[in-house]
Parts: sequence; C-alpha cells; structure tokens
Amino acid sequence: MSGRIHVVGLGPGDDRHRTPAAEDALREARHLVGYGPYLARIALRDGQTAHASDNREELDRARRALRLAAEGETVALVSSGDAGVFAMAATLFEAIEVEGAADVEITVVPGVTAMIAAAARTGAPLGHDFCAISLSDNLKPWDTVLARVRAAAEADFVMALYNPISKARPWQLGKALETLRGLRAPDTPVIFATAVSRPDEDIAVTPLSDARPEMADMRTLVIVGSSETRCVPRGDDGVWVYTPRKAPVPA
Repeated sequence: MSGRIHVVGLGPGDDRHRTPAAEDALREARHLVGYGPYLARIALRDGQTAHASDNREELDRARRALRLAAEGETVALVSSGDAGVFAMAATLFEAIEVEGAADVEITVVPGVTAMIAAAARTGAPLGHDFCAISLSDNLKPWDTVLARVRAAAEADFVMALYNPISKARPWQLGKALETLRGLRAPDTPVIFATAVSRPDEDIAVTPLSDARPEMADMRTLVIVGSSETRCVPRGDDGVWVYTPRKAPVPA
C-alpha cells in the first residue's frame, strides 16, 4: 500500500500565520517528522507520533519520512516558515533522486516564510525586485556565498539574508556587512527581524553604516535595502521601510 508525505511549512512562529492547508496536512498525518523545536510547536493528536531530530540531520529526516510512507503511513515532514525556502522540501527531493520513492504520494504545502513575515512587520521593503541568500556555508563554500552577496548588491536587489549567524558561524554576517558597506550607501536601511511573530519578537531598523553582527542571532532574518529603499515615520516614533514599486529610469 502506498503512503503519503505532506511537506509542511509551519510559518514564522505565531499559529495564526499557519495556513489552513498546513493545518489539514498536520491533522491527517499519523507521523510527524522534523527538527525538535519545530515539532514542539505542534499539539499532537491521539494516534500521532512525533519523530524529532537535531538541526543538521535533514537528510536523515527525509529518509525516515520516505521509509514511513513506503510502509503505507501518512507523514508530515515539518519545517518552519515555508518548506521550500532553505528547508526540507529540497532535502526530500534530494533523497528521492538518490534513493527513489516508488508509490509514495508527495504534497508540498506552502507556508509564510521569514522574509515575508519580517517585511510585513516593517512595511514593504520587498516592494520591488529582491532576492534571498542564505549566509550559511554549511552546504556551500563561503566564496560562493560572498560572490552572490556582491552580485545582488551590484544588481541593486533588496536582499533577505537567511541564516545570518550562529554559535558555529559567528563571523559570516560581519564579513557580508563589511562587503555591502563597500557597495551600498551608508544610509541604506537594514532590518534585523528576530523571532518574528513570537512572544520575544524584536525588530530593529538601522542604517548600513551602523549595522553590526551582534544585532542578530540564529532566529534573525536580515533585510538589506536597495538604493531605492526608504524609511517613512510611523506614529510610535519608529519608521516604516518600503521600496517603491517603480524603479527610476536610468540616465
């Protein structure tokens, strides 16, 4: 009997940002597979089993989901944010490419990813062309990461920087900011959005000249504005950040 895998994005944190489709997939699954802190956000129902693992065990999680589905089970393979953005959907398909997945039905359920949640909290910084770059060099060389940061800056994209810093990677964000200070104006807005939509949420907006690595942790999404990104006052003495939809005509 064939089984089923739902690859589910839980959203940024607050359950209100979890889509109805994600809730349906979680409700249907008998087995939930994922990183421990993400599974802890889900209230298990009768008959459900959670299979928690550590942060760097993505491929093992994917293989476990495939094994359970091959036995006829319905599985939810869980990520935070959107499962297709630096998360488990790509890892699952990598496992399938290597090992195959005969008679297993797969559905990828979209979720609200961190850059969308952070942008909504701060205005509309992604209002014009933007890109997403992971600063983690766990799965790609640091030279590749930095080359992409430079290319995005030279193309004048707004940049959403995922995985900016951690205990194991304490210096990469500093190097990226140093590089950007050589390519962007000092007053370019930079957003540090930490734990968006969670009780300990912290949002800071600072010019690039003042942006520092210690303003981020592993829960932070960093958005670096383009040359057109602007700040406008808001009623609480803070600012809204937005990037106009209309780009200037080149001289």
